[in-house]
This record gives sequence, structure tokens and C-alpha cells, in this order.
Amino acid sequence: MSISSALDEVDLLQLLKKGDKKAFESLYHLYKERLAVNFIKLLRDDELAKDALQELFIRVWNNRLSIDLNQSFRSYLFRIAQNLAIDYYRKAARDKSMQTLMLQQDNWYQHIEEQLVAKENLAILYSILDKLPEKQRRAYILHKVENKSYKEISELMNITPSTINKHIHVAHQFVKEQLIRSPFLFRTILAVWLLAN
Repeated sequence: MSISSALDEVDLLQLLKKGDKKAFESLYHLYKERLAVNFIKLLRDDELAKDALQELFIRVWNNRLSIDLNQSFRSYLFRIAQNLAIDYYRKAARDKSMQTLMLQQDNWYQHIEEQLVAKENLAILYSILDKLPEKQRRAYILHKVENKSYKEISELMNITPSTINKHIHVAHQFVKEQLIRSPFLFRTILAVWLLAN
């Protein structure tokens, strides 16, 4: 952002604090695309991202008097975005219908699973996997943590690739359900994931 546009932003924020709707619209148009991309990245759903973007700017309007002109407005917006995403996942952890919807969609979970497999989160993953039967746990760990192919796992475990696939699928679903049904675990992994992105 150039110095002149930074000055323009400060002027817009001063007008926004006075209730100027045109200044609000200008700020919306200035940031909407970056925030929409951020919400899609955080929420993995276009409709949820659209709703969250709308909610974010409602909050900006409603809290316009408390905006600190000496602080980065961009940071302020992205902090609200992060809080909205966390609120969504907290609600999902409590809401049965949202849990069902999330269990049906794999895209949100793939990124969380990547964080679980990261070294600093392996203890959390292993604590979940300890509840599984031995073969399911072993197949999952060999594939997801140790990056072994189905062929390698087949040779190590002396079972067919289709059985390995079944074990990994069942374990995958179990881990996902455990995360959704445990708000503490879910928030822990989500917080790590948000900080890493």
C-alpha cells in the first residue's frame, strides 16, 4: 500500500467513525476480495465464506466508533475474520446438524489432518488412534504418518490393499468424528492450524 493510499485509508476510517456510508463502502471494496479468499481458506466453503464476510463488515459498522486509527485496519479486519472462523468451528463442535454436515465433507478435514500429522501434534493424534483396533491404527499410521504406499503396507502387514484401504478409511472417519465431538481437541488443532496459515 502506498503512502497516499494509506492516507486515504485513514481519511476513510475517520469518515467511517462519523457514520459515513460511502467511506464504509469504499473500505468494503478495498478489502472484500482479500478477506473472501481468507474466509474460503479458513472455512473451505464458498457460502460460509460469503456469510462470514457479511458478518465481518456488519461488525465493523457496529463497532466503528471503537476503531483505533493508530492501529493497522488490515490487521483489525483479519483478526475479526479469524475470530469468526473460530466461532464457526466452536458452533460446529456443539451443533449436531453441523457435525453431520462436516462429517459428510472431507475438504475441511484434510487440512486439519495435515496439522495432526505434523510432529508437534502427533501426541494428540496418537491419543485418538489408541482407541482404534490395532490393525486400523497401524495401517493409518503407516500411511498418514510414515507416508507408506498401500503396497508397502500390504507387505508389512501381510494383508490386501483393499483391506488396508478399508482400515485407513475407518480410522480416518473415526479421527474426524473424535475431533468434531471433542470441542477441546478441535479448538486445539484449529488454533494450531490458524496460526500456521
